[in-house]
Amino acid sequence: MPFLLPTATAVAATNPSSLFSSSPHCQSPSPALRLPPPPPAPPSRQLPRFPAVPFLPFSPRRGMASRAVSSAAAAAADVTHLTQRDAAEIDEQLMGPLGFSVDQLMELAGLSVAAAVAELESLAIPFLAVEDVPEDLSSEFDIVIDAMFGFSFHGTPGPPFDDLIQRLISLSVIGSSEKRPAIVSVDIPSGWHVEEGDVDGGGIRPDMLVSLTAPKLCAKKFTGPHHFLGGRFVPLPILSKYELQLPPYPGTSMCVRIGKAPSVDISSLRENYISPELLENQVMPDPFDQFVRWFDEAVSAGLREPNAMALTTVNKEGKPSSRMVLLKGVDKQGFVWYTNYGSRKAHDLSENHNAALLFYWNEMNRQVRVEGSVQKVPEEESEKYFHSRPRGSQLGAIVSKQSTVIAGREVLQQTYKELEQKYSDGSMIPKPEYWGGYRLTPTLFEFWQGQQSRLHDRYVSCINSFAIQAILWQSSECL
Repeated sequence: MPFLLPTATAVAATNPSSLFSSSPHCQSPSPALRLPPPPPAPPSRQLPRFPAVPFLPFSPRRGMASRAVSSAAAAAADVTHLTQRDAAEIDEQLMGPLGFSVDQLMELAGLSVAAAVAELESLAIPFLAVEDVPEDLSSEFDIVIDAMFGFSFHGTPGPPFDDLIQRLISLSVIGSSEKRPAIVSVDIPSGWHVEEGDVDGGGIRPDMLVSLTAPKLCAKKFTGPHHFLGGRFVPLPILSKYELQLPPYPGTSMCVRIGKAPSVDISSLRENYISPELLENQVMPDPFDQFVRWFDEAVSAGLREPNAMALTTVNKEGKPSSRMVLLKGVDKQGFVWYTNYGSRKAHDLSENHNAALLFYWNEMNRQVRVEGSVQKVPEEESEKYFHSRPRGSQLGAIVSKQSTVIAGREVLQQTYKELEQKYSDGSMIPKPEYWGGYRLTPTLFEFWQGQQSRLHDRYVSCINSFAIQAILWQSSECL
């Protein structure tokens, strides 16, 4: 089980990620940092003694491989690092426009903490009082989250935090992260000076630092392999006032990697798949039906673009090429997608009708390979699908001459605007002659289910004009 180091009692300083109250050691704390003790629990449910350590479910130990979105453009040198004073002022301004007084914010924070603790207890997640935490943290836990002190703390930590910090320091010197829990510090590693870092060189050495709002000056002294920035909530006026240089947050992500990405030994990257067995008596007799079953399960699981598939074509010289396309139809006649008839894949298919598809549903440890011959779909079928697309996609199909060289993106954008204006009256957009669909008629299906120790389940159906032949075996091949 993992070990989550708690935020502290009314005598401890906290950072914005902490659960409980602020410290008398805090100097000019912002409203985001001054949190009250949690309100009394209802009589029917007794809260644990504090400080406490909640145990939360994590996946099995996998080193420090991160699933958060990273941005190569977010180099540490390009990111603003805040002084203690600026960090406190920014927090004051972030809270002020919301219309809450400091006291109201403290009450809301305390209520949120109490509700969260009660919710965890209702899920039978145990809490430990600090005196019950094992002396040796190196063998029982996967991750230690250090969220005891934030940037407003100064001075010497008192009990029980001095002892907890020493235990984390002991973990830091064990060595390989494979032999000890990974340490994740939030905003400021506890015991560090907010601007000067680990002053005496004997403090916590976290494997990961999660900075909030903007990294503090001490983050420049952080040497661990993983540094993330969290909280995309800084408005433009504050960015301008403090001339903050912050990395863009990709998509809807609430965190972004900053600094250099860690070096990785590619040969050591591997997953031990844990999946239900794919047994022969569970596979449907018709491979089309089996594919539809798996596809429907991928859709139900909420996977992003479950219809994405790798299409591999081969030209007359035997040179293969692959690219991702989107499945737009499947039935007993085959698999359908649409593209530009002037593209490289179209040229390959005009010279060699054989092709292969690969569906890979990573979250389900599944893949499906399909091989067969390809023909164009009837013109009326392409016409019908073309006009079912959004008008923007229809215009894009006209503008984009796939696999051709253009002078620049502005050429595409200008042509698109001209067409958009031309059909702004809502009139029907004609399908270009050079755009349409293909259908792959399968001769082979392979259903792959990842299993432990590379003993994957593979089920192959070979289709010919006479029958469907099926073979099931286990293979030590890996992805």
